[in-house]
Amino acid sequence: MDVVARHLAAIDRLRTRDLPAGGAGHHTVELETGHGPRAAAADDCHALREAIAQHLGARWGEAPPWGQLTLRLRLARGEEIPEPWATLCLRTDELDVWQAEGVWLAVGVADRDEADGTRLLATVTSTPPP
Repeated sequence: MDVVARHLAAIDRLRTRDLPAGGAGHHTVELETGHGPRAAAADDCHALREAIAQHLGARWGEAPPWGQLTLRLRLARGEEIPEPWATLCLRTDELDVWQAEGVWLAVGVADRDEADGTRLLATVTSTPPP
């Protein structure tokens, strides 16, 4: 199984998990961790995100990447942003987002923190994006 197919299968499993009742209301998983020099690892994770987005777009419709700058500005002004969106906007620059079968799915590359590794993330939530 190639890496994109493996990640699509992981996303499908994530979508079928029950969301925590009365708790976080979302699940986030690390699909891939970048290896090697930071720039190359980020490029690899972004390429994987784009490949996954193409497949998911074929399933549920094309969705333009959703930039996170506006959410970060809203947070900086003191606005309350619901989870998981608040954390995702601090970790990613853009997300691919779909609503499918009653849940929201977001896929993005967490590469904003220089002290942290580059990670390809997938999140499933019942909370709509703000």
